[in-house]
Amino acid sequence: MDIKNFVVDCDGCLSDGKFTYTAEGKVSKVYGDADSDALSILKQRLTIYFVSGDKRGFAITQKRVEDMGFKVELVSTFERLEWMKSEMDLSQTVFMADGIYDSLVFPHVAYSISPANGFYFTKAKANFVTNAKGGEGAVAEACIHIMEKFLGGFDLSKIDFSKGSGVWKKGEGKK
Repeated sequence: MDIKNFVVDCDGCLSDGKFTYTAEGKVSKVYGDADSDALSILKQRLTIYFVSGDKRGFAITQKRVEDMGFKVELVSTFERLEWMKSEMDLSQTVFMADGIYDSLVFPHVAYSISPANGFYFTKAKANFVTNAKGGEGAVAEACIHIMEKFLGGFDLSKIDFSKGSGVWKKGEGKK
């Protein structure tokens, strides 16, 4: 299988899927730390896309994804398949998602992944279910799984960090 794309549904995979609300509306989401590192390694080998169907909390998601150096698209769960078809070759695409409607996309992509805390129906339809929950390293686990299954393996000791990794450039952390 020739995998070229990884699409991540942000809410529930990158985040834990929970929202904090006040009388003013949605104010926060929870994200883990390991995902950014693994994504920075995988982006050297695949094109990575992020999608969110959370209109009311999109600004929160957008901030997190942009902080990691990526872009995110606001795409309804009902329009996600058509959006993906217009952006990429689905036969070369891995899709990671957790929600009930996301399983409708799974049969159309090369490979599907759900986090451990995904909706039970979605997990049953996925090709792979992570041990980690969304917001707790599920995306990092998926990245490593993709590298091991489709890209010849994962060996952290063979990765070139001479220019840095993720948002960190070589030498930036020194004071």
